[in-house]
Amino acid sequence: MEKIRVLLADDHAFVRESIRKFLEKEPDLEVVGEAADGEQMVALADELRPDVIVADVAMPNLNGIEATKKIKALHPAIAILILTAYDFDQYVFTLLEAGATSYLLKDISSQELIRGIYATYRGDSVLHPAIARKITQRFRSTHNNAGFQSHESLSDRELDVLRLAALGKSNKEIADELFLSIRTIESHVGHIFNKLGVNSRTEAVILALKRGWVGLE
Repeated sequence: MEKIRVLLADDHAFVRESIRKFLEKEPDLEVVGEAADGEQMVALADELRPDVIVADVAMPNLNGIEATKKIKALHPAIAILILTAYDFDQYVFTLLEAGATSYLLKDISSQELIRGIYATYRGDSVLHPAIARKITQRFRSTHNNAGFQSHESLSDRELDVLRLAALGKSNKEIADELFLSIRTIESHVGHIFNKLGVNSRTEAVILALKRGWVGLE
């Protein structure tokens, strides 16, 4: 397989250098650039077209939230993994709604980050346990209180896929549970994205939770 091209965005040079060192030990990963602020992150994303961006939230000139919005508007296929020390609600939900695929905190191990990059590249959403709890708490309340909105645009099978995705299952796990091939699940996910006008599983799940189409149980 071709190497997964990774762009690092963090205002601390030591953090970028440390991440680069252990990522470069992975034969399937290639760090193609480093950005010290949000403006560089957007510019390098446009120039280098990486597969995955590993980005912090708090950066000078342009923060990670605004940088994510700009990149997803210009290049929706680029996957963004947030790696930060901050788990504030306004950061978490704004970033996920802006199109970030994954959200991890800096207390994870290097191997957890590597697994997160591979999963994010595949289109799977990877959430730190603390972030997953926040989402569960927020949308359990939303689901219980929100009025039902029609999901007629989605097929029954697409709804099945979306419900399992909301439980955090990967494409392979969904395929196993529904007795379908991974390629078929990927096709369903693509149709869901197109019908809902979203660019990631996380966006699709958040939208479905808000509209009361899926639950978290």
